[in-house]
Amino acid sequence: MKTLKVTKVVLALVVLGLTFTACTENDSTDTVPQEQDVSEVMQAAEMDEVSASLEDFIIEAYENQEADESRAMPTSFSRMPDCVTRTLVVQQNFRELTLDFAESGCMIRGHLYRGQVVITWERDPQAQQVTLDYVLNDFYFDNKNVIGSNSILRVMSNENGNPEFTHTVDVTVIWPNGAEASREGQIVREWVEGFGSGDFTDNVFEVTGYWLATFRNGNSHAYEVILPLRREVTCYHFVGGSLDVERTFFGGVLDYGNGNCDNQATFTFNNGETIDIILR
Repeated sequence: MKTLKVTKVVLALVVLGLTFTACTENDSTDTVPQEQDVSEVMQAAEMDEVSASLEDFIIEAYENQEADESRAMPTSFSRMPDCVTRTLVVQQNFRELTLDFAESGCMIRGHLYRGQVVITWERDPQAQQVTLDYVLNDFYFDNKNVIGSNSILRVMSNENGNPEFTHTVDVTVIWPNGAEASREGQIVREWVEGFGSGDFTDNVFEVTGYWLATFRNGNSHAYEVILPLRREVTCYHFVGGSLDVERTFFGGVLDYGNGNCDNQATFTFNNGETIDIILR
């Protein structure tokens, strides 16, 4: 399952931060310095990337384990890289899966993981939903220390008949230079196309939810999906949907368009002004 890049879009807001700061520095003496503005946007984007990557990894690990047990092959786990050490504790219907990336770390989809992710759940193949609790032990993501213990609720079939994952997020990220920020919110991923086909390239997800990034100085950035973000795994960016963005000095709507697989988006400020955005 390919990592959902919910936060790649936020990188594009660096341009917006620069534009807005330049326009307002003559209007207010309280404007935050441009360097701090850009730095916080980048940190928020990195936190989003951490959260999305962890979500994908945990869901994939769970789905692999359940598939292996259903086939009576609990030791195969061939889908994970060899550098991941897997330890499974089985107690009746309880499962504890520890994924260890060793001191040297492990490259997973272009990111360096170090430390441990411990996932626990109650196994009941007949249940319509299951809660995956996870704990991060001395965990590092691309040299950023990530602290947290959160949960993902997996619903076998939602009101649309599709699998759905609700990720409750509350993590703290500490950068190598000592910068620190937290991220909390709830992200819902609905698997709308490709489930059970056996062909990864036809998978399509719709993402909804909200999240808040808070920094050591008290500043915060809020994001909320107002039209579901459509993710086609063969496209690098979202191909549709929109986000409401509220930051310290401006707000507006980021729109991904109506289905084209490209790097084009628009941002409409609260005052009605619209600009084109090239996604990175």
